[in-house]
Amino acid sequence: MTRLDKAIATRFATLTLGHVGQEYPHKLDHVLNDDGDAVAPRLLHPIFHGSFDWHSCVHGWWQLLTLLRLYPDMTSASEIGARADDMLVPDKVSGELAYLARPGAATFERPYGWAWLLALHGEAARHDAEWGAALEPLARAFADRFRTFLPKLTYAIRVGTHSNSAFSLVLAYRWAVDHDPALAALIRERGLTWFGEDRDCPAWEPAGDEFLSPALCEALLMSDLLDKTTFAIWLDAFLPDLASGMPATLFTPAIVSDRSDGKIAHLDGLNLSRAWCWRGIGAALGADHPLSRIAEATAERHIAASLPHIAEDYMGTHWLASFALLALGAP
Repeated sequence: MTRLDKAIATRFATLTLGHVGQEYPHKLDHVLNDDGDAVAPRLLHPIFHGSFDWHSCVHGWWQLLTLLRLYPDMTSASEIGARADDMLVPDKVSGELAYLARPGAATFERPYGWAWLLALHGEAARHDAEWGAALEPLARAFADRFRTFLPKLTYAIRVGTHSNSAFSLVLAYRWAVDHDPALAALIRERGLTWFGEDRDCPAWEPAGDEFLSPALCEALLMSDLLDKTTFAIWLDAFLPDLASGMPATLFTPAIVSDRSDGKIAHLDGLNLSRAWCWRGIGAALGADHPLSRIAEATAERHIAASLPHIAEDYMGTHWLASFALLALGAP
């Protein structure tokens, strides 16, 4: 069973410390209102201007703080702490909040970046440091955005990329359970409304640039929203042939033909996020459920397909370690 250990944690931390402050190349999610808006990423985002794009920088910081908590004696621990002390501070958070107030920024990073920022705050709040308090206003701002957005989203978004509803709600729900019970209740209502009656999912995936499994992310969310018995009943209706290895698409790791192509490299993320989902689904069902061993074996195959490749090209290096950390079961 492939699990996180100190050696892997050190490798991930080294990779991520190398890019959370790397400003270029950078892909902006940015609306220009006039010539004055054409400025460098670090001027727009005082904290999250590295890692090729805003959301990857956010979950890069989530990854670093998680590794620091789990392995406080690893060689890079002091560097992570020092850089967090420098970056996760109120004045820089104020700069990130100012960006959200700009005209045209209402849909900035919706919903993927929103959810990762909540996950980052949740992790920061677990540390004996000021990072959680500094990030809380930003987390509350994104929680408010979820509160506004979810009631008007009539239909769930089921693609396997950033706008996927289920993936973001997994992260947001886990944060809200501890930090915003009203938001947790809203997420539960929306999730059950969108997905509660889903049956016989064909799992026509992956598409060529997906890094999320629409089917497995939905199942993982429902495993959070339902009790163990009810979830098992729901899953049996949603994916009734899992015990027979069907749909085969969910059991077969994706082939990544060109890791220098940013979109095709998404498929390494798919393998890792599927492993995370499979392990979460297996845990929710319990060790005595017949699907539990199948889920673990499938997760292992997906991890083996992509974990060795996360440092091959910057198109993957700037983000894949975060998904590998999920896959390897970081608590």
